[in-house]
Amino acid sequence: MITTHTLSPAAPPRQTSLRHLPVNLFASVMGISGLAGAWHQASEQFGASPRIHASIGAIAVAVFVLLCLAYAAKAVLHPQAVRAEFMHPIAGNFFGTITIATLLISSVVAPVSARASQLLWSIGAALTVALSFTIVSRMLRGKVDAGHSVPAWLIPGVATLDITVAGGTMPMAWARELNLFAMAVGTMVALVFFTMIVSRLIHHHEKLANEMVPSLMILVAPFEVGFLAYTSFFQRVDTFAALLFYFGLFVFFTLVFKVFRRSVPFAAGWWALSFPIAALANAALRYAHHADFLPLTVLALALLAFLSVLIAVLAVRTLQWLASGRLLAPK
Repeated sequence: MITTHTLSPAAPPRQTSLRHLPVNLFASVMGISGLAGAWHQASEQFGASPRIHASIGAIAVAVFVLLCLAYAAKAVLHPQAVRAEFMHPIAGNFFGTITIATLLISSVVAPVSARASQLLWSIGAALTVALSFTIVSRMLRGKVDAGHSVPAWLIPGVATLDITVAGGTMPMAWARELNLFAMAVGTMVALVFFTMIVSRLIHHHEKLANEMVPSLMILVAPFEVGFLAYTSFFQRVDTFAALLFYFGLFVFFTLVFKVFRRSVPFAAGWWALSFPIAALANAALRYAHHADFLPLTVLALALLAFLSVLIAVLAVRTLQWLASGRLLAPK
């Protein structure tokens, strides 16, 4: 687990600047939105207070707005830093956290305003398709270092699947075809990149750097987000959906003890594991409701509890980093 020993803040750095605001911090919006969605399901299935998911959703919206303003300021004040981050072969993939966050926020605001939800989803979907096209086109130019095949590569593909997760039931006439397109692109991109990443992890002699270890949990995302996209679009849980859920669950248990280790220090990158686990918790709740099998229900509630604690710990540690100055310090 994440311990206070490994995550305790150090002395404040000498200089902080928005130039150093990491784009991967948008993963916090993904995790908090996913937590809100999980508690919404818990409200419908187990009678949890609706105020819980409403409050978490409000926090997700507030964090999203704050980060959008902060990163927009970074883009205006330090455009070269943003360009360098976008062109980086690894960090550039984390721009997908912005588009995924936009898609998930569209689901969070849906109970309050259907129009706002549809507008945000449309913007998020357009940005997601554009980003996926850009990232894949960049890679197809060739000469990509095999050592750069890291779990972050999956983010653009998973982002495309999230179009259908958030918009599987959108009422617009054109939404159905866009959702099918998103599932097709997301499925194939995620599977190809998943294979490349696993191959790199098995055969490459250099291990992932410590700060990138939390991103291993992204390997869970294609299967659990795929489950959510499939069931959201077809409005049913069938055998194929069950296969996606169970394999993602297997990957989670394979990775959990590799990720949560004392030797892995806290950094903003820890938020990268929040959404895959949130997707798993949401998928577990949905599948447990379908299967009506007590062990699965217990598992789903355990994952919800784990996710809730994880998000709380990450939020506290991030605020500590912000207060100490380390969040906006040179890396």
